[in-house]
Amino acid sequence: MLGTLDIEEAAKKAAGNWKRFDSFVWFRDRELDDADQWSVIYTHNRDSRLLDQSNAHVITKVMEQFAESDEPDVVFESHHHWAVGHIDGFSVKVFDQNGEITPAFRAYHELAERLDDYPILDESDYSNREYEATLDNIKDSAWRLKNDFQLPDGWESEVYSWLSDHRSGEIENKDDQGGYPSEQALRAAFEALGFDEEKE
Repeated sequence: MLGTLDIEEAAKKAAGNWKRFDSFVWFRDRELDDADQWSVIYTHNRDSRLLDQSNAHVITKVMEQFAESDEPDVVFESHHHWAVGHIDGFSVKVFDQNGEITPAFRAYHELAERLDDYPILDESDYSNREYEATLDNIKDSAWRLKNDFQLPDGWESEVYSWLSDHRSGEIENKDDQGGYPSEQALRAAFEALGFDEEKE
C-alpha cells in the first residue's frame, strides 16, 4: 500500500510497477521514452461495490487536472479481459526528467495516505451512492408488490423515508451494495403510506 510509505519510498516502489504485473502488457510503454518512470494505478473494476466506486470517483476528480495538457502526467485507462471484464484507473508519471517526483504523483500519494488513515475519501458521495443503490434495490425488491398497489411517482423515496423512521434495519447497507428491504417490510410501508391497492 503506497499510502503506508513516505513519498520518496512510495515513488520508488510505484515507478515501473507495471513491469511486475503478471500476464500483463501495457501498450503505452511503446509510446513513452520514459515508461520506467510511470506507474499504473487501478481504482475499481466491473464488480466494484459502492465504497470503491466512490473513492475512485474522488481520485478521478483530483487527478483530472494532470490529464489536461498536451503532454499529460496522468492518462486515464481501462483495461479489459474477456473473462474478468474491465479494470479501471490511470497511469501517472512518477519522476520527471530531472528525477523529481511529479506533482501528479504527490497528489495521488496524498490520497493514498488519506485512504490508509480512513477508508472513505468523501462521506457525502459515499452516502449518496448508498441511498441511490437502496432506492434501486427497493424497486427490485418490490417487483411483485408493484402489481398489487397504485404507486405514485417517487414512491421509492417515500418508502425509503418510512422505512428509515420505522424499520431502519431494512435499509442498512448490506455487502456494500445498499439496503435491500424485504417484501414484508415494503408491504407494511405501502399500507402505512396509504398507497391504494389495485382492484381485481
